[in-house]
Amino acid sequence: MTYQEFFSMVKEKLAGADVSSIQEHLAYQFNITGEAEGIFYVEVRDGKLYVEPYEYYDRDVIFTCKAETLIKIAEGKLDPVVAFTMQKLKVDGSIEKALKLKELF
Repeated sequence: MTYQEFFSMVKEKLAGADVSSIQEHLAYQFNITGEAEGIFYVEVRDGKLYVEPYEYYDRDVIFTCKAETLIKIAEGKLDPVVAFTMQKLKVDGSIEKALKLKELF
């Protein structure tokens, strides 16, 4: 799988996310390693969700993982906390905001 294919899949998956109940600003950068390597960000701002294929410098959290790990999290097959505990997901930044990742998927 290429980065472009992976990014398109993630963007499509997140397109239906209801973020209207999230009142705070959230900005996540995802650094994907291995197959489909690349960077993208997800931002919740003013009740809207933005997913863009580039680095975001005003981020709250950076998640680093393989594409397959993020796919499992997005499909609900892997809890992000478990992924972190198993060292399949690296988290840098606000742990409080990182825990809100579940609300997007």
